[in-house]
Amino acid sequence: MAKKLQIKNNIRRFRFFANEMTQKQLAEKVGASRQTIVAIEAGKYSPSLELAFRIADAFGVEIGEVFSYEMSDKDK
Repeated sequence: MAKKLQIKNNIRRFRFFANEMTQKQLAEKVGASRQTIVAIEAGKYSPSLELAFRIADAFGVEIGEVFSYEMSDKDK
């Protein structure tokens, strides 16, 4: 059975603790579109490594605090 890499993120939580930063504000801060932030936050899109670092930097944290991954069974 094939394994699938699933990237998870804590962007919503970090936005909440950053004075309830909006997705638009985060997008402007990291040089991305709001739609890109929406898709990343929903787990529908994996950011480039550069964008992932910019998002972590926007919150002043390490990349591993914002993004994590797990291997899951592809058939699930």
